[in-house]
Amino acid sequence: MALAFVLSFLLGSFSLTIASRNTTTGCGIIRPPRDGGIRYRGLTQEQIRSVQVLPVDYEIEYICRGSRVIVGPKVRKCLPDGTWTDLNQRSKCLLPCPRVWTSLENGRVTVHPPGPAVEDTILHYSCLEGFILVGRNSTHCTKLGKWDSPKPVCHYDRHYTGKKKLYIGALFPMSGGWPGGQACLPAAQMALDLVNKRTDILPDYELELIHYDSMCDPGEATKLLYDLLYTEPIKIVLMPGCSSVSTLVAEAARMWNLIVLSYGSSSPALSNRQRFPTFFRTHPSATLHNPTRVQLFQKWKWTKIATIQQTTEVFTSTLDDLEQRVKEAGIEISVRQSFLTDPAVAVKNLKRQDARIIVGLFYETEARNVFCEVYKEKLYGKKYVWFLIGWYADNWFKIKDPSINCTVEQMTEAVEGHVTTEIVMLNPETVRGASNLTSQEFLAQLMSKLGGKNPEETGGFQEAPLAYDAVWALALALNKTVGPLKAKGRRLEDFNYNNKDITAEIYRALNTSSFEGVSGHVVFDAQGSRMAWTLIEQLQGGSYKKIGYYDMTKGNLSWYGNDRWIGSGPPADQTVVIQKFRYLSQKLFVSVSVFAGLGILMGIVCLTFNIYNSNVRYIQNSQPYLNNMTAVGCMMALAAVFPLGIDGLHVRNSQFPVVCQFRLWLLGLGFSLAYGSMFTKIWWVHTVFTKKDEKKDKRKQHLEPWKLYATVGVLLVIDILSLMIWQIVDPLHITVEKFTKEAPKGDVDQLIEPLLQHCSSEKMNTWLGVVYGYKGLLLLLGIFLAYETKSVSTEKINDHRAVGMAIYNVSVLCMITAPVTMILSSKQDASFAFASLAIIFSVYITLVVLFVPKMRRLITRGEWQSDQQETMKTGSSTNNNDEEKSRQLERENKELQKIIQEKEERVSELRNQLSERQALRSRKRPTSSNQNHSSPSIPTPLNDPKSLLPPPGYPLPASDNHSLPPTFSNSSTLYQPDGKINRNNCHPGRLQLLYK
Repeated sequence: MALAFVLSFLLGSFSLTIASRNTTTGCGIIRPPRDGGIRYRGLTQEQIRSVQVLPVDYEIEYICRGSRVIVGPKVRKCLPDGTWTDLNQRSKCLLPCPRVWTSLENGRVTVHPPGPAVEDTILHYSCLEGFILVGRNSTHCTKLGKWDSPKPVCHYDRHYTGKKKLYIGALFPMSGGWPGGQACLPAAQMALDLVNKRTDILPDYELELIHYDSMCDPGEATKLLYDLLYTEPIKIVLMPGCSSVSTLVAEAARMWNLIVLSYGSSSPALSNRQRFPTFFRTHPSATLHNPTRVQLFQKWKWTKIATIQQTTEVFTSTLDDLEQRVKEAGIEISVRQSFLTDPAVAVKNLKRQDARIIVGLFYETEARNVFCEVYKEKLYGKKYVWFLIGWYADNWFKIKDPSINCTVEQMTEAVEGHVTTEIVMLNPETVRGASNLTSQEFLAQLMSKLGGKNPEETGGFQEAPLAYDAVWALALALNKTVGPLKAKGRRLEDFNYNNKDITAEIYRALNTSSFEGVSGHVVFDAQGSRMAWTLIEQLQGGSYKKIGYYDMTKGNLSWYGNDRWIGSGPPADQTVVIQKFRYLSQKLFVSVSVFAGLGILMGIVCLTFNIYNSNVRYIQNSQPYLNNMTAVGCMMALAAVFPLGIDGLHVRNSQFPVVCQFRLWLLGLGFSLAYGSMFTKIWWVHTVFTKKDEKKDKRKQHLEPWKLYATVGVLLVIDILSLMIWQIVDPLHITVEKFTKEAPKGDVDQLIEPLLQHCSSEKMNTWLGVVYGYKGLLLLLGIFLAYETKSVSTEKINDHRAVGMAIYNVSVLCMITAPVTMILSSKQDASFAFASLAIIFSVYITLVVLFVPKMRRLITRGEWQSDQQETMKTGSSTNNNDEEKSRQLERENKELQKIIQEKEERVSELRNQLSERQALRSRKRPTSSNQNHSSPSIPTPLNDPKSLLPPPGYPLPASDNHSLPPTFSNSSTLYQPDGKINRNNCHPGRLQLLYK
């Protein structure tokens, strides 16, 4: 849309009549080539027909009709000055000629002019040494798209006495992630020069190297591989470097029946014979590092490592192999990080997850980025060890890299102490091998070839011996094939991309190679990989020091013992975690135990008191056997406090489940006895006194104690059965709770992990739910029954109100304690204190409420003495109910006598006042005759004898007995000789008058 708008604007603003006219705001339309057209991007056909000027930066593309191809610029771009790019080069649509004429087996083809073979192209042919050209040496591409002469052929010249050339196609990475070609290419050319000079190796042939710079890039290598395969001469072998490039080349080479011999590929994936059937390499597989790493992990007693890798196939395959090997050795890869370009996040994750022993798999350029981040995250020092690949340059961390923002000093500090495992690429022994050079002589010649370059700054310097030996391995293998091929009537110079027989002979010769090279003994395994020793080095003081060798074939570790660490020795593979059990505070345990012991002593006293006075009526009326059960249950509950405070500090782990069982049984049975007996009392009272009135008396007389005991027994049996089933089906065992690790004081690489032992079972929550549900219902029912019977009074269970108070106490404490102890289960001191103190308070309150009032009553009133004496005098076997009624009547008689005495005193006082008034009036009266005439009339109450009478039931004075009515003359009958009021004289009418 934007482009159409711009074009419309240009159309409205400018009107050009000349198609090729240049403007300052765009470019004019140009004409397409003959037999071709122009593709205008983003424009419709109508816009194309109407547009005259195209905007700056607009691109057009030439297209040709039919099979014609563009020769010259295919795309042109509008420049700001109003011109199109490359106008000095003409674009044409020409017919191409067959490409098969552009290559010649065992010869060379020169194209004139250079470029694609199209109309007017001329090809010039020539044969290699030892071959004769048969046919015309040139051909011309006509305007019909055909060559004007047949393609010539190069035949072998049997009379040729000179050396025939065999060509090797090579890809040397001169730049990129691993610029190994900088040293490997000169080493390969040194080997070729020596081989070509030898008369005992390929005497009739000369090896020539055709190489390109792959830049260690698979995309670039694809184009170069195409050039190697489709341009003369034919290559008999391909030699790539870099694992990524070798993977591409080795997979494609099978289609052209080519042997691939690599000098710098370490990817384990290349060991797959089914995928890469013709691949060999003098560089050992990267998996050769892994047995060495595992050997070092075991030597330094590390069982936990971490890895960080660059996401390329070589490192992924290496890490997969390492993971398998460490698993077999019982070593864990706890952290596995990867990155594509930026390692910052991966390094931070290593730090976050406390990685200590870290294996790094990445190329040299990425290694600088990684360790710059390592320095920022402080992931180095005495607590960390890094394992790197040993093929980097010795000063790789000192090379200035614009992609990182760390100084050389910072990088040097970060990499100090890391360990490298490196394939032995230079024979440590002074041995002259197939090239008749020792390793040191080879290094001297290589340094001369490099022209004095610093080896540390030359890429691939360490792999140079492998490239040198790769050429020798190829030369010796080709030399070995000459005889078998001659017996079959074939020669090496007959090789082409369709000849499988020659390829098979070269494969067999390489597979059986065995010689001494400057890199050591050269031999290939069944997967075509080099078998070699591993060198172990450590960076000490900024330079690498050899600390050992490892021979994988024999499993032999040669150790120098000169490894050096920043700390006192090899660091731990993780923060040392010290497990420390949390135990109950002994001061708290002793304090609570003292209270529990005193409670048990109190329970014994209460039990003894209850048993000793069981024949006292007051004690008998409280159902002493149920009280005895309550006392025993309280003591059992208190006894549970002791195993509740016993933990791993006092007993062994094997004994701890027994302690757990003691807790459960003592507390469960103690609750059933103590609470069950109280619940039975309150339940019976509620059952009797909530019935209809006509049934009360009947029920009062049929209290059978055995029913109460049976109820307690049922509750006890339910608990015993549930505990037995729990014990048998899902017995208690020790479980250990782990807490957050704590750092100790001081700079110690340790963490303390607190542990706490618990009694538990597989389905602990289920069992607790059943027990808490059952007992919770009993507690709620007990509270309800206590509330319902709070105003009931009965002589058969005279302490049921005290029992109700105890039930309130136990219920509230249990309902609070159960959930709180579950919440505080991870805090041993708080959980124990809360649970044990709840038990102690419940027991104390229960014993005090039930037994202390009985003790006080018997002590203060001495009721046990009077009851005993009365029983001895009368010898009566009166039941408890009659005795209680008699005592109640005695109390009522005493109260009535006291009231009568107070009334008599009041009547006497009133009589005295009346007598005084009558005497006063008598003195004022002159004569008795005129009394009635002179004195006022006396009120009727004074003349009425009844007005002077005392209240009914009170005695009259002796002087007035003659005036009392008969009803009060026998008032003395209210008092019996024994001082007790007869029940018959206390009818309601008299009692009402008595209390007026």
